[in-house]
Amino acid sequence: QVQLVESGGGLVQAGGSLRLSCAASGSSYMISVMAWYRQAPGKERELVASISSTGSTHYADSVKGRFTISRDNGKNTVYLQLNSLKAEDTAVYYCNTWARKLLRPLEQYWGQGTQVTVSS
Repeated sequence: QVQLVESGGGLVQAGGSLRLSCAASGSSYMISVMAWYRQAPGKERELVASISSTGSTHYADSVKGRFTISRDNGKNTVYLQLNSLKAEDTAVYYCNTWARKLLRPLEQYWGQGTQVTVSS
């Protein structure tokens, strides 16, 4: 099993910044793509940003130019820098990864979520 532990959420004013972190742990697991999703009240969970093991990134249009995803492969940790926050960024942010053991298929894992609240 892979465990994802998130940190860094909180309350911030519009225009402010936050940095989310997510550390993956799991003996003998190879971590593939890592990503951040979010879910606002009454809405479906949506992909915010993803990053491959080689550093290729993808962003939702709504966060391009404001959020930056990065990872430290040595620490199996992914980060999400949130700048120029807006009220509509308020949501629970979930860390996500696909990982596998040698010769086993990829499996998807989720963190417990961290609340980001942006006050206008």
